[in-house]
Amino acid sequence: MGSNSSPSGATTDEAFPVLSNVSVLNYIDLASPDVQKSVSLLKQACLDSGFFYVVNHGISQDFMDEVFSQSKRFFDLPIDTKMKLLRNEKHRGYTPILDEHLDPVNQVNGDYKEGYFIGIELPEDDPEAEKPFYGPNVWPATDFLPGWRQTMEKYHQEALEVAKKVARIIALALDLDADFFDKPEMLGKPIAILRLLHYEGRVSNPSEGIYGAGAHSDYGLITLLATDEVVGLQICKDRYANPQIWEYVPPQKGAFIVNLGDMLERWSNGIFRSTLHRVLGNGQERYSIPFFVEPSHECLVECLPTCKSETNPAKFPPVKCVAYLSQRYKDTHADLTLYQNLQD
Repeated sequence: MGSNSSPSGATTDEAFPVLSNVSVLNYIDLASPDVQKSVSLLKQACLDSGFFYVVNHGISQDFMDEVFSQSKRFFDLPIDTKMKLLRNEKHRGYTPILDEHLDPVNQVNGDYKEGYFIGIELPEDDPEAEKPFYGPNVWPATDFLPGWRQTMEKYHQEALEVAKKVARIIALALDLDADFFDKPEMLGKPIAILRLLHYEGRVSNPSEGIYGAGAHSDYGLITLLATDEVVGLQICKDRYANPQIWEYVPPQKGAFIVNLGDMLERWSNGIFRSTLHRVLGNGQERYSIPFFVEPSHECLVECLPTCKSETNPAKFPPVKCVAYLSQRYKDTHADLTLYQNLQD
């Protein structure tokens, strides 16, 4: 952040914001016939910051507005009603404020945001439903949120198609076949998690350990982020810098903000980056909708042949997707037993 930064990466004006420290990101146009240009822009973004915008993705602005409207309708419900839809062990349902603690080293409390998890819908009697992150979703009753489930299921399907298009460009950028990530063990049967988020408007103060969302990297392949017009997302291109330099990523109407996850960093042997990011609140309510795209449960994430050599051996040991994800969720979410007294 230049001369006005503290060792925590905070601006001097903790209440926040004239946006002088803004990250300039590449735009990937999914409707462009010039695939090579898209590959080149994406590769540069993945090497530089691990973040980029995706435009002309095929999801209409009217429908995006409807998804945000339905999200707000849910978060406007009384807390007692929302707590009846508390997330289960499969990470489906409501997460209260402070439930998630993404950066315990620097945060005094958890994240000042509430959320709602929606995964791929599977009936309980489906053999696959026994797996972590799979099974039936938790849905609000239709009498007080009519059309809510249908909107979210449609968005989940459309966002997954966008993610697959982005994954094809990523594959080409890694000198792989375009359909590399389409395989059944990868995005053919993915763990794809839609998450609605509402930041309550508390002012963040990094010097006091108060964050909308603590600093973290995402866990999977890629994340598609849709957000309202309230600024809050920051990225740190070099997590090992001292002091860390944090840059804002401004929302762009009609665009997804896309970032790479830890599994892609492992696949690419650290060539492509899973970048540290966080959210600072500035006193305004903020709504965002990340869509987390991970491969299948059994997928073994190991260094790609195109990303290693005798002089550049694999930096990460192979890991099964489900083991890695399960551990990361366990590390960052409150134990569900803490809520038992509240629900009795």
